[in-house]
Order: sequence, then C-alpha cells, then structure tokens
Amino acid sequence: MSDHSYPIGKFAPPSEYTVEGRAAAIREIKEAPALVRQAVNRLTASQLLTPYREGGWTVGQVVHHLADAHINGYVRFKWALTEERPAIKLYDQAQWATLPDAATADIEDSLRLLEVVHARWGQSFDAMTAADFSRELIHPVRGPETLDRHVALYAWHGRHHTAHITSLRARMGW
Repeated sequence: MSDHSYPIGKFAPPSEYTVEGRAAAIREIKEAPALVRQAVNRLTASQLLTPYREGGWTVGQVVHHLADAHINGYVRFKWALTEERPAIKLYDQAQWATLPDAATADIEDSLRLLEVVHARWGQSFDAMTAADFSRELIHPVRGPETLDRHVALYAWHGRHHTAHITSLRARMGW
C-alpha cells in the first residue's frame, strides 16, 4: 500500500519569490474554499467519517483542520503586518482534531469559516505592498520566515488537504 500522507508532495518553498509566483499562490488561497467545498460535495455522513489514509484524520477532520489552520495563518499574517517580527505560537493540530468541534461536528460551519477567512485574507493580500510580503514572523522551530513564504505555504496547504479528500474519493470510487 502506498503512503497517502502527501498526495501532492511535501511543501518545498520556491527557490526565489517572484511577483508572478506570489500572484499564483494568492489565487490558489482565494480559490481554496470553493475547491474544498467541491471536494466534499455530496459525501455522506459515513464517508465524512472515513479516514483519508490508515491512521489519518477523517474527511470531516481534514475540513475542520483546514479552517483551524487557516484561521491561525490569517492571524499570523495580521501579526506580521502590525508588529515587528512577532513570535508565533504553535498549536497541537492532532489534539485540536480530537475536540468535538473537529472530530464529529457538521463540516458546514468549517466550510463557511474557511470561506470567510479566505475572503478577509484576500482583502489583506490585495492591500499589501511588495515590501509587506518581505515582513517576517518568527517561527519557534524554523526561525524567521517571510510572509512570501507563508503565502506559498498556505497555498500548498490548501491543495495538500484538498488532495487528501479528492484522492480518497478516487480510490473509493465515490
């Protein structure tokens, strides 16, 4: 059995950040909520409780995780835009996925959260200057990171988890 953990590969930051690459990543972030919604369209309650891989989160947990992670990402952007090199706090994603609002809750609230967060995030992107994307935040493990890197990361993150769902659907014939 193949490992379905990284259906599109692990995140690899671009070797160079360009205006074109940034614009493409921003488009992906703006489009992500619709793609996630499309990926889960017409799945049954039983299918939403199916792990995307052995030992992995259920489809529902993936949707809730995306909302949680992208809320955190949006807040990190705001910190980096309003503070000098803020230190960000990590959160235990695996633990969050076990909480009732992520383990068994209806996914509609998280789909709507994702849509609203991405709409606000898109407004922020549209107002940012080129220099703003060079602003840094301090990751507790990786150290200083630019907002350009985070645009690329969250674009990949949305594709990554959407692919968990769409690849499971393909494997299962849903």
